[in-house]
Amino acid sequence: MNLHAVRAIYNFEMARTARTLMQSIISPVLSTSLYFVVFGSAIGSRIPEIGGVSYGAFIVPGLIMLSLLTQSISNASFGIYFPKFTGTIFELLSAPISGFELVLGYVGAAATKSIVLGLIILATAALFVPLRIEHPLTMILFLVLTSVTFSLLGFIIGIWADGFEKLQLVPLLIITPLTFLGGSFYSIDMLPPFWQTVSLFNPVVYLISGFRWSFYDLSDVGVVVSLSMALLFMAVSLAIVGWIFKTGYRLKT
Repeated sequence: MNLHAVRAIYNFEMARTARTLMQSIISPVLSTSLYFVVFGSAIGSRIPEIGGVSYGAFIVPGLIMLSLLTQSISNASFGIYFPKFTGTIFELLSAPISGFELVLGYVGAAATKSIVLGLIILATAALFVPLRIEHPLTMILFLVLTSVTFSLLGFIIGIWADGFEKLQLVPLLIITPLTFLGGSFYSIDMLPPFWQTVSLFNPVVYLISGFRWSFYDLSDVGVVVSLSMALLFMAVSLAIVGWIFKTGYRLKT
């Protein structure tokens, strides 16, 4: 494995975070803090506890997951799209570096930034609401799996996109609505039976449910099912990335 090339890509992408600190870290943390203020304090004080957990604390895993999903996609998609936009992607493709090493550098950097962001938001949440983490290892596992999986999805979107507006198309029109409808601010057990069944077709439900279980031992879906679905999403994303490099889809044109 060409570790020098992987490290060069990884360091370059991580350095970009320092140059865009406001957009990459500060802005998502401020936006999430507003959610805590509005939903956790203002609205949460009027909502009874859910499963013995205050409403403000209940929404923390969902808000972290919302930031993880959107930022993982955004970081990875822009990271690979910009070389396509400037034409330097051909230098990468002709360099002595495999597709796996290329993905490892870009996705690794995007996932690292998302994990750091998630931990910062978690620390910020502790300033607003009382938190407890019943299963810290499971929490870290879901944090890493989600960041890597959606960084892979972002990498796919960056390859697919042929304009900057398309980079935001999937996060804004698909991922964000699925996250809001995936139990970020409520338990799907509170829904009528029909909509509970419909919610189970939302893949984000499994991620939020498993992540929330790691905090409070509360879940809408069994944690084994949630973990299995997370691994399945990663496997599908890896298969698509493998197909892209095998066929050269939007890489060699």
